[in-house]
Amino acid sequence: MLKPARREREDITLIAVSKTHAADTIQPMLDIGHRVFGENRVQEAQGKWPELLERYPDTELHGIGQLQSNKAEDAVALFDCIHALDRQSLLKALAKAMDKLDKQVPCFVQVNIGDEAQKGGCPIGEVPAFLAKVRDADVPVAGLMCLPPAGVEPAPFFALLAKLAQDNGVEGLSMGMSGDYATAVQLGATHIRVGTALFGARG
Repeated sequence: MLKPARREREDITLIAVSKTHAADTIQPMLDIGHRVFGENRVQEAQGKWPELLERYPDTELHGIGQLQSNKAEDAVALFDCIHALDRQSLLKALAKAMDKLDKQVPCFVQVNIGDEAQKGGCPIGEVPAFLAKVRDADVPVAGLMCLPPAGVEPAPFFALLAKLAQDNGVEGLSMGMSGDYATAVQLGATHIRVGTALFGARG
């Protein structure tokens, strides 16, 4: 039991965010048994993970950064989960790639929880309709994901994402990073994305 969150450890997946870190920096984490990692960019992940995955085939690799539609097939081939499905064009590309590769990759729908113009994410009011489209496309829904606005208390945004998930019948909540993961866990996170706290400053 995790206190004071009152959560069971096995209910929370720690994604070690290895973006910008070289393979030799990631290696020690693999050596001690951690097996879930997150990468932002498809091309960067393609450059360092194939060899590591050969040695540690039970590793899960999550795509956590914004994804261009023209990288959908590469993402489906490489990742075990995608955290940034946020628009119709990407949904169409991912569905096509999954069909072509005969591989179903669970996807978190990214929500623009702070209504920030500079951030990706499905607008809050469009979440129910977009989730329906994802399900109609036969793309597995892992849950909802968000990045709260920087510099403000994240708890209200995490709570809102949890309510959206509950209202729309999804269980997964990808929320919380190095600076706020404890709050996210208290508010129901099932997946936390932690980089700096594990690896130090970006490489």
